[in-house]
Amino acid sequence: MSELPPLIQALLKPEAYPDPPRTIELVQTQISYVFLADNLVYKIKKPVDFGFLDFTTLEKRRYYCQKEIELNRRLCPDAYLGVVTVNENNGSFKIGGQGEATEYAVNMRRLPRELMMDVLLPANKVTPDMLNSVAEILVEFHRNAATGGEINTIGGINAVIKNTSENFEQTENQVGTIVPRETFLSIKDFTESFIIDNTSLFQRRIDGGKIRDCHGDLHAAHICFGNKICIYDCIEFIDRFRYIDVASEIAFLAMDLDRYGRHDLSGLFVDSYVDRSGDKDILTLLNFYKCYRACVRAKIGCQQYEDPYIPAEEKDTILANTRDYFKLAESYT
Repeated sequence: MSELPPLIQALLKPEAYPDPPRTIELVQTQISYVFLADNLVYKIKKPVDFGFLDFTTLEKRRYYCQKEIELNRRLCPDAYLGVVTVNENNGSFKIGGQGEATEYAVNMRRLPRELMMDVLLPANKVTPDMLNSVAEILVEFHRNAATGGEINTIGGINAVIKNTSENFEQTENQVGTIVPRETFLSIKDFTESFIIDNTSLFQRRIDGGKIRDCHGDLHAAHICFGNKICIYDCIEFIDRFRYIDVASEIAFLAMDLDRYGRHDLSGLFVDSYVDRSGDKDILTLLNFYKCYRACVRAKIGCQQYEDPYIPAEEKDTILANTRDYFKLAESYT
């Protein structure tokens, strides 16, 4: 593992915070450093460029921090506090301190980890009523989400082709190592054929107002069952991943429930959403979008596996999970 950047090392010390925390934990994703400091969270974007996102300049990171706050307040208004500066003064870094702003961070209230869906699922603590409540929230959210105009243009059939193609282009270098070639080709052939065979259906979805400004990253780790259900950490860095068919949104969580072996809850969630929304076309599109979403998670796993700042001891788990996502994607073909 490469040594962490000096700013990130500095934020592992209590004196770097306005109110020095008792404990600090660093969690990394492929695009962020996340500091858990007592009851608060500070999330800093890595200066990376993956093609589909670009955080390589300070101004871009500031912009997307602000965008993250704005968008996530739609489904989790109480947790997102605002954007804070990380300042450097005489070689020392401090959040909201003196000196030049050298970085920006999303500041959140810390959500209870023990109430996250991805923690509750393995403990068999997610009930049908909980999934019905999530479906009810999403039907209302999608009904009120923006649509039409630029959203339809950005999220139309060309975006479906581009998004699925990117998954294959950005994981092809792992064929034969992380993913067997026959698995990769099976998923790719299924995806391309489905798009060709269902062009009219994709167009009907656009005409019917089913392309909305959605959450874009709806899986179990992003749902917290506190006093209110909080659905957080949406896609802020590219509109194309958020301007999507609501079927793609529903398929993401359904796929994740399948991954946990809870096909019963997956089916119940989909049926609950379809019954409330009346959107029966979702059932035709479900396996296509489940396959796509499993590939998205596999792509993220590939990126994390190549990240020099993620500890080696975490990469065995990342590798195993990534292979499982590729297998799951193939199962939908």
